[in-house]
Amino acid sequence: MRLCIELMQKLDSEKHADFELPPEQRNPHFSTDYLFGNARGQMFGIMTYLDHEGNEHSAKAFSGQYNGYWEIPGWVSPIIDPHEFQNLTESTEKEIKRIGREMTDFTPGTEEYAVLASRRKKLSQKLMREIHAIYKVHNFRSETRTMPEIIYGSKGIPTGTGDCCAPKLLNFAASNGFTPLGIAEFYYGKENRSRTKLHKQFYPSCIEKCSLILGYMLCGL
Repeated sequence: MRLCIELMQKLDSEKHADFELPPEQRNPHFSTDYLFGNARGQMFGIMTYLDHEGNEHSAKAFSGQYNGYWEIPGWVSPIIDPHEFQNLTESTEKEIKRIGREMTDFTPGTEEYAVLASRRKKLSQKLMREIHAIYKVHNFRSETRTMPEIIYGSKGIPTGTGDCCAPKLLNFAASNGFTPLGIAEFYYGKENRSRTKLHKQFYPSCIEKCSLILGYMLCGL
């Protein structure tokens, strides 16, 4: 928790998520102003861990993307490969948006509108299945599996699963052979729309997404 408070103070004073870089090298997209605008805040987390020699270190993560970016210098990488994600989604998302524009030419409830809506839905569902399949999730048995291989049930995989702080941090530790000691997560920025997350408050890992994969990720620890 102490490290999280220090991180909050760093974000307060530096007003940039890429604060480890010299001021002249910082990206304006990583300003903390983003967290207090229309996009609102997001979760941040810190993990303490032991390296191969038994020395204690810490690593930090942010949930999802930060202002449209998957990676920021000094923060752990996402489970998903950003380049693979972009290559996979670019053309399909353009087609989904094109169909959406075409739907505006028809009245909801008409046959033409229904056909386009069905086509768009199927494309979106196919894209999500393909996205989930490129998440390479590690655990502490030196195993690596895709997300659909470790999530069971017929309800489907919620959007954003695997993008929270705890999965990012555990994946970093497991893929490097480090031993995690503890994780704490807090919300930073403008409160979310439902006001269930407030600025600088600590919260546990989410049940609806993280609980689906953390059991597998902790195997072997």
